[in-house]
Amino acid sequence: MLTRVHGDYHLGQVLFTGSDFIIIDFEGEPARSLAERRRKRSPLQDVAGTLRSFHYAAYAPRLQQSSIEKPRDEDLQALGSRAQYWQKWVSATFLKNYLEVSGDAIFIPKGREELALLLDVHLLDKAVYELGYELNNRPLWVRIPLDGISQLLEDSV
Repeated sequence: MLTRVHGDYHLGQVLFTGSDFIIIDFEGEPARSLAERRRKRSPLQDVAGTLRSFHYAAYAPRLQQSSIEKPRDEDLQALGSRAQYWQKWVSATFLKNYLEVSGDAIFIPKGREELALLLDVHLLDKAVYELGYELNNRPLWVRIPLDGISQLLEDSV
């Protein structure tokens, strides 16, 4: 099942007003053509954007501190295990609740394997897009999408 999706959904697109949440910037990924952004897609694309955003949230604070110089590998490795633990649990909790709320919606594949494959495809697509973005805009952050791609490939073996 395909529908219109946000297309660039991540934590930076969700604002808390103090009593509610507002989702902003529905124009999709800025680097994609308008025709591509208007194309109907699986809602799991936005789910993948959220999951990838949790990865960024886990690692970005350390990278922001060292935006002037390259972060030391030992600092990132020390942060890595805690960040990965947080990312995995937040992602699992989000996905579990998303699937519970979605129930038997037509856009959720019925089989676990099909769901996992579709979600992995969207996660890989998002991480590859992020890799290009980081190479062009924040080369010191390239480690985040590379780590995401590596995790996806390791999990699929």
